[in-house]
Amino acid sequence: MAVAVFVGTLALIRHGGVFTPRPWSGTLDGLAVVLGAGSALPLAVWRRYPMAVFVTTSVAAIALAGFGYPADVLAGPAIALFLLVGVQASRRVAVVTGALFVAYLVAAGLAGRGFPGSELLHTGLAWGVAWFAGERTRLRREQLAALHARVVLAEIEAGTQRQLAVAKERARIARDLHDTAGHAINVIAVRAGAARLRQDPARSQTALTDIETLARQTAAQIDQIVKGLRAREETFFVPLGVASLETLVAQHSAAGLAVVLRVQGAPVGAGSPADQAIYRCVQEALTNATRHGTGSADVLLCFQDGRADLTVTNPIRDDVAPSRNGGGHGLIGMRERLTLLGGTLQTGRRDGTFELRAAIPVAGQGL
Repeated sequence: MAVAVFVGTLALIRHGGVFTPRPWSGTLDGLAVVLGAGSALPLAVWRRYPMAVFVTTSVAAIALAGFGYPADVLAGPAIALFLLVGVQASRRVAVVTGALFVAYLVAAGLAGRGFPGSELLHTGLAWGVAWFAGERTRLRREQLAALHARVVLAEIEAGTQRQLAVAKERARIARDLHDTAGHAINVIAVRAGAARLRQDPARSQTALTDIETLARQTAAQIDQIVKGLRAREETFFVPLGVASLETLVAQHSAAGLAVVLRVQGAPVGAGSPADQAIYRCVQEALTNATRHGTGSADVLLCFQDGRADLTVTNPIRDDVAPSRNGGGHGLIGMRERLTLLGGTLQTGRRDGTFELRAAIPVAGQGL
């Protein structure tokens, strides 16, 4: 580009100008070649020194005009101005541009002994177009940079949200794994103890069969949970919900716990986190009743006003330490689960009875 502008500048001087050729001998002396080079060749280093290149090319153009060479429109300074404004536009750049333009007009007027009308019109128009084009180029570049920054920020935020979602899902699966395994192990322990103490081989055989069935079911559930952790896509399994409470009660009844289940109102939100949380609450309460109770439990589940109210009560043995009132890790995890759903969990022991009360919002979930 610098070489092309240099050749064009020499051709312009030899021709005598672009729009209003003056009487000119058409000869190029050494001074014209040097000043022409000064007005064009510095463009080769504009990326490193944009302001210096513009000043240098403009000063060379002023010198050409001052020495009387026909230079009504020089491409070098105009291109340098476009490139300068394209990377930076400040008050300092505007002041320097105005000063150099006035100096150019003064030099051209003194050399021509008259008003530099042609230089004012044509060079002013060329510099104005260069300034406007450079400004638009710079604004476009800044817009693209801002858009790129927003895209990068959006990608970072999306990645963070994905990581949080994965972490949340893994925490949920970890809670489900604890609930499933803990429930099964406690029921198996109770059934195994009963089989060991009973003298009736037939009833012991039935207990062992129930233990085997429960162990296989639990192993299948754990395998399903682990598959969900290993899956690359969002193919996590749907844990058990309110519809499976009858099966849960039957398991504990087979283990020797007399359970009374009452459901009032129409269950809503099948497959939702609230539906799963209700099942886990009942499962944890019955597991604790099996371990620490005296053989019975009462479960009341009431759906009303967009909320599920769960109450589980069971007699508790006298040898159970009072510190168990707040529950072990299972109830702590259940309280955290309900808190995330906007619900509450309360547990307490009074007059030999352990009571669990949970309130879980279900309106608008699942269906």
